Amino acid sequence: MSPQYRGAIRLVLFDVDGVLTDGSIYLDGEGECIKRFNVKDGVAVALLRSHGIATGILSANSSPALTLRASQLKFDVVVTGCDRKLVAYEQIKAERNLLDAQIAFVGDDVIDLAVMRVAGYACAPADAHPLVLRAAAYVAQCGGGHGVARRRLCPLIESWSRHDVTQ
Repeated sequence: MSPQYRGAIRLVLFDVDGVLTDGSIYLDGEGECIKRFNVKDGVAVALLRSHGIATGILSANSSPALTLRASQLKFDVVVTGCDRKLVAYEQIKAERNLLDAQIAFVGDDVIDLAVMRVAGYACAPADAHPLVLRAAAYVAQCGGGHGVARRRLCPLIESWSRHDVTQ
């Protein structure tokens, strides 16, 4: 994201599986889904919020693990179990009175393409589907679940605010 986006982005939406996780699903002995999230992405979400940028999840899947993580990170918008992401995106945009140019979206698979094509700024992890990589304005240097949000958004926020993100 270049300086031209400074102040323009008011909401960052994330897909979960393959973006905030590596896409793996672990099942315990009782069939309960366990997901691995990167703590560094949680820091990025907190930094976005501290700079007045709302955050959200737009995921086709739902699980107790995802619900818990969304609660821990205090996402402003949480939409799970959504197989029509563009419809949900348009609803979020209308409810929050935003323009496409004010929304960034981070996605990794073909189900994310429709949103990536309309969002003001589209990002993808390095291991995203080839069509998603082509649709992204920015491709992170790491795969999903390995700090995609942190690697891209924290340096961006730091460059905007000129503050050390460690303070």
